[in-house]
Amino acid sequence: MSTEREHTEDRGGALADLVVLDLTRILSGPFATMTLADLGADVIKVEQPGQGDDTRQWGPPFQGEEAAYFLSVNRNKRSLAVDLKSPEGLAAVQKLALTADVLVENFRPGTAARLGLGYEELSVRNPGLVYASISGYGQTGPDAHRPGYDAIAQARSGIMSVTGEAGGPPVRVGVSSADLTAGMWATIGILAAVHEKGRTGRGQWVDISLLDGSVSWLTYVSSGYFASGNVPKRYGSAHPTIVPYQAFATADGFAMVAVGNDGLWRRFTKALDREDLTQDARFASNPDRVAHRDILVPLIEGIMLTRTTDEWVEALDLAGVPVGPIQTVDQALADPQVLARGMVATVQHPTEGELRMVGCPVRLSRTPAEIRTAPPLLGQHTEDILAGLGFDESRIASLRKDGAVQ
Repeated sequence: MSTEREHTEDRGGALADLVVLDLTRILSGPFATMTLADLGADVIKVEQPGQGDDTRQWGPPFQGEEAAYFLSVNRNKRSLAVDLKSPEGLAAVQKLALTADVLVENFRPGTAARLGLGYEELSVRNPGLVYASISGYGQTGPDAHRPGYDAIAQARSGIMSVTGEAGGPPVRVGVSSADLTAGMWATIGILAAVHEKGRTGRGQWVDISLLDGSVSWLTYVSSGYFASGNVPKRYGSAHPTIVPYQAFATADGFAMVAVGNDGLWRRFTKALDREDLTQDARFASNPDRVAHRDILVPLIEGIMLTRTTDEWVEALDLAGVPVGPIQTVDQALADPQVLARGMVATVQHPTEGELRMVGCPVRLSRTPAEIRTAPPLLGQHTEDILAGLGFDESRIASLRKDGAVQ
């Protein structure tokens, strides 16, 4: 058996028997394949010699020679640097596809097929292949041919229209939510297809779009529109149908308060030493509070300014009211709860030494996710992977000389 399979001997994890051929780059695809790798899959990342994944150059910041962006979503993978425009290089990747359980690509629709790596072609020779495509608009529809970008998907999906302060302009989510959501949906689709393959022995095509994934996020926002006909608007940190449920300025920062029901409202007013608000008919129930938001929120704002964030967190915690400080990224990554959950991890990089990175949020009791290896150097595993396909040293050397591999 090839070294892809033998590679499972030094790996644990729920997906340790899964070989994933990763033809993706940038964020959506690499995030999906990293999740599979964290769960134990052997992920072979195919990159262009001399250049690699675009994000290898997306900096600063860099850690040594490596871009922080690339390092964030490519751990636990093996890098095969091969030129897909080279007949020999393409043949090697096609051969890998015949032994893989999963192939993931995020080219524009039609590109993989033109390269000889499309689902229709590969599934004939590998009928058990689970083939996942991530694109801006999906494989069908009038815009399938258009290039897809995170910010465009956020804009078209309606997400930006409900993000930002009331009366202000629409705002992009602070992380690339459309890319990351598509990567998560791709992972879910892949695992569903792998599960179904266990019953039938047959793979299938998983078709994921950035736009679809972002539209799926609308959930209660879209349901509210369907129910009322009212176009949703921006509320800043506030919730459209729960009050008070938003960020409040304190004496030294900000605190997020989530008063999700009438019982919590009574606890909240007691902690504020304003139980008279509970008796006010305008604020008796959540629908009442939503209707009188413009009166109630300014009252609470004035009270919240009288104490520090830490003081309010302590007081509201004691009262049993959901509350949290609004933390900067450095504060969040030093949060004791975040650290206790292993959400900041370290790994040794072959050239850059110790790397810190965000951990995997999936907790499995018997087969936990694991960060085994650092993001690979470009072409770090080319020789091992090709040897596993039966290429001898002289042939690999010849491919290197011709520029087909690195």
